[in-house]
Amino acid sequence: MKRRKLLLGGSALAAIGFAAFGTRIAQSQNEGEETFEVSFSEDQWREMLTPEEFYVLREEGTERAYTSPLIDEKRDGTFICAGCDLELYASETKYDSGTGWPSFYQALPNAVGTKIDNKLIVARTEVHCRRCGGHLGHIFDDGPAPTGKRHCINGIALDFVAA
Repeated sequence: MKRRKLLLGGSALAAIGFAAFGTRIAQSQNEGEETFEVSFSEDQWREMLTPEEFYVLREEGTERAYTSPLIDEKRDGTFICAGCDLELYASETKYDSGTGWPSFYQALPNAVGTKIDNKLIVARTEVHCRRCGGHLGHIFDDGPAPTGKRHCINGIALDFVAA
């Protein structure tokens, strides 16, 4: 009985070690790879953005669910980056996912970039503005047709421009 517990415990420790090692490799592949057209110092970003915008866009934070007025935005128009005004999402691609954040099934062409996010136990696809690198949210594979994707976006990271 003791040998079985020892083997199971050792296997569990080995699995945890391999998972941590794999996470570190994935993180190192993401670090320092991208440069962005719009770039400012941390102090400049803090002057330009509200504290909430800075937290989400520059520190990869998440706003509380159901706090963004953009969840209920139904007019025709374009959702733009709150950091650099790049057009990111067309209103036609917005839908109600029931998650508490504005959701889209597709970004505009050449609007966003992605990277692996290993901050939680499972890897996720982080989505950011391709021009300034501002963190927008995450992309999941449970969205509607035609893409099957759900871009779950922090409303604080967006501004809306009506058509």
